[in-house]
Amino acid sequence: MKVSTLAAGTSLVIAASLALVLLARATDADGSGSPPWQDSFAARLEALALLQTLNADLLSHDSATLTLDRWCESHRMAAPARIVAERVQDAGQAPTAEQRRLLGVGATEPVRFRRVRLTCGGHVLSEADNWYVPARLTPDMNRVLDTTDTAFGRAVQALDFRRRTLSAKLLWWPLPQDWDMGGPLPEVPGATLTIPHDVLEHRAVLTLPDGTPFSQVVETYTSEVLAFPEPRLRSGAALR
Repeated sequence: MKVSTLAAGTSLVIAASLALVLLARATDADGSGSPPWQDSFAARLEALALLQTLNADLLSHDSATLTLDRWCESHRMAAPARIVAERVQDAGQAPTAEQRRLLGVGATEPVRFRRVRLTCGGHVLSEADNWYVPARLTPDMNRVLDTTDTAFGRAVQALDFRRRTLSAKLLWWPLPQDWDMGGPLPEVPGATLTIPHDVLEHRAVLTLPDGTPFSQVVETYTSEVLAFPEPRLRSGAALR
């Protein structure tokens, strides 16, 4: 696993995670109507801690789909909290030579491509590109993937697959990486927090229990993973 992109933020993750212990989420049953987050140091620290928490959760589990199920439920983003895949029709992208090498297939062996948006209660949490080897799946799995919007991880769950992360990186840092050394903070008092569309990216290979690869995925997580009310300090005091 490539961890160099996250090494610089290790101490920051620890500090931010500790800060989260002091937070309580005043969420309702559906965060879709929640007010925007304020642009403050506290909100940016909370956003960073949440993104790092999601990142760590994804890295420690084999199925991104099931991880997002739990994320959606724990943040009360929908009821019921279940990830649904929306297939992007007419999407096609041939595998590169490097992807064929990762999948352990020759130049002529069929590799299928599938692009989906993983949604929870109307929130698009992730956009995933998936190259997979149909010969390494069961006929029923291929039928489900060809004819339904079932999320890939749910469709192939019976394979008891493993996930090998190739890279994981934050695409947005709510705080500058030198903030703890006195770097200037980008907050704008009284303004709402602007979050870019793409916040986190994972690249991974899925393998059978014997190590045989069958899928290579690129997952881009969106700002909608934070589509719930801004956490608040239990003490009621604001971080300055």
